[in-house]
Amino acid sequence: MAEQASDNNGSRLTERGRATRERILRAAADMMYVKGVSSTTLDEVRAASGTSKSQLYRHYPDKDALVRDVVALQAAELLERQHQLLRRLNSLRGLERWRDAVVEHNALRNGAYGCPLGSLASELTDQDEEVRKAIARYFDTWEGMLAAGLVRMKDSGVLRADANAGELATGLMAALQGGYLLAQTARDVKPMRIALDMAISQVKAYALPAEDGSPPEEGTGGR
Repeated sequence: MAEQASDNNGSRLTERGRATRERILRAAADMMYVKGVSSTTLDEVRAASGTSKSQLYRHYPDKDALVRDVVALQAAELLERQHQLLRRLNSLRGLERWRDAVVEHNALRNGAYGCPLGSLASELTDQDEEVRKAIARYFDTWEGMLAAGLVRMKDSGVLRADANAGELATGLMAALQGGYLLAQTARDVKPMRIALDMAISQVKAYALPAEDGSPPEEGTGGR
């Protein structure tokens, strides 16, 4: 991740060294998100981070090492945001608020650039098996947050007992990632909202009628 005790050559880092590494990593993450991994060069990262060649190559002797840390950084930040949105999910209204939060956040860029993790997956999973496995684990964690919320909805009587939380979570994730791609190509988040609405409709098909005494709805905050 961004802050480590040693660099990729095994040398221990000073506080100044950690700050330099963080600056390089942040510049690379921002550029790779906007331009793509293949179109981002180490020279561009060096210039954007204000570091010398010797500083850059001390921390990242090759591009592969930098890309792996970029993937880890983007995943950590995305999963933390999603955790904040989904940790108390236990209602259909809360699921709709999660949808609103991710769509509204993507609308800030008119859908450009796509999902920070999904865009990396599309470029890297056929090129680096280690990165592919890491990204698969990150998606599993993200999908697991959705599944956990759906399980809470089953336990509290919002959804029927026969609702398969894992499959519904996979459907939501597929709709989200497909929605990111369609919004990116259209430069419009409307297809993303439609895809998520359809996936949420499938969840609602398992809803039980509301009864008095049902648990209060716990929503998700803004992203």
